[in-house]
Amino acid sequence: MNLGPFAQNNRQFYLIQLQYLGFRFHGWQKQPNNIPTVERMVSRTLRYVFDHSNFKVLAAGRTDAKVSVNETWMELFLDDSKELEMERFLVDFNQNLPSDIKALKVKKTDKDFNIIQAPKIKEYIYLFSHGEKFHPFCASMMVYMKETLDLELMKKAAQLFEGTHDFWSYTYKPSETTETNVTIESCLIENNELFTASFFPAESFIFRVRGKGFKRHQVRLMMGMLFDLGMHKFTLDEFKETLDGSLHLHLSHIAPPSGLMLYKNDFI
Repeated sequence: MNLGPFAQNNRQFYLIQLQYLGFRFHGWQKQPNNIPTVERMVSRTLRYVFDHSNFKVLAAGRTDAKVSVNETWMELFLDDSKELEMERFLVDFNQNLPSDIKALKVKKTDKDFNIIQAPKIKEYIYLFSHGEKFHPFCASMMVYMKETLDLELMKKAAQLFEGTHDFWSYTYKPSETTETNVTIESCLIENNELFTASFFPAESFIFRVRGKGFKRHQVRLMMGMLFDLGMHKFTLDEFKETLDGSLHLHLSHIAPPSGLMLYKNDFI
């Protein structure tokens, strides 16, 4: 039996779906010296709502500083003699969370569920624009490229990421034992119609990539390569070589984190 990492006989187990704007946070995971992270804010709010600290939280995946999330999950391990009233809890939790974090839903699970090992499909998006500089309010979720980008070339390259490849060149500091073969189910660049605002540029774009798992900084390295390709720093043939992991090409352009969003994180 595959028990959850904090399983106890008298413990309650819940899954909470979250979304958050990552711009002011130093990622998900708690850090020393009271640095603001999403986990720290969530735990502090739970302590206030429950009026005790008899709980643990575990995220389905960690995010880096300034990376936002549209939908993801965390597991709540709660030691409490009273059954959680989920509808009331969801209201209380949201009322006390900071405005840039929201709980979308809560549902009960059990000790056999392991949020880390449960198979998941993740979809990341990366928002960007080029040409005329955008309104400063966009900076929390979109990246501006001052150079004019060859979008058609970038779109053609993005589709080549699809399938199973050795993404050694897109893996941040791989070791000899790092598994770098990754399957990308879909990958494309399209006009941004997901997120709009009156201060957004007239035209903006989204890089969308979907798969079962990604390495640290992989999506940002992929986006960095597409930016370089769009600025004609590389040819399409040179780009194709980066998909051959046996060449061990070291890519250095990690795209800024503020444009990255974990759009969906669904259990299979």
